[in-house]
Amino acid sequence: MSARGEAAENLAAAYLQRAGLKLVERNYRCRFGEIDLIARDGATLVFVEVRMRSSERFGGAAASITRAKQQKLLRTARHYLAGIARPPQCRFDAMLINGNTNAIEWLKNAFTE
Repeated sequence: MSARGEAAENLAAAYLQRAGLKLVERNYRCRFGEIDLIARDGATLVFVEVRMRSSERFGGAAASITRAKQQKLLRTARHYLAGIARPPQCRFDAMLINGNTNAIEWLKNAFTE
């Protein structure tokens, strides 16, 4: 991972923790892909995609989470959940970071199945 990508994930993780979420795992990888952050928001397990962009060209950070990327995240989350005896309620969030200002936009329930 690039230093910039790691910095973005650190910013996102700190933001989520300040908001009361408990970080469970970082950079969960399997054959289907990678999930940047996994956290608990109360009883809900939250899979978090972190995106940093310095420009809004081409739609910015939100537009970079394409349908194909969403499908990879869903498959990866299913793989993660397969190891849990009683999977909890889950959601997929996105942390969008402006690379120029480090401003963070948190999209809860950014997408669903």
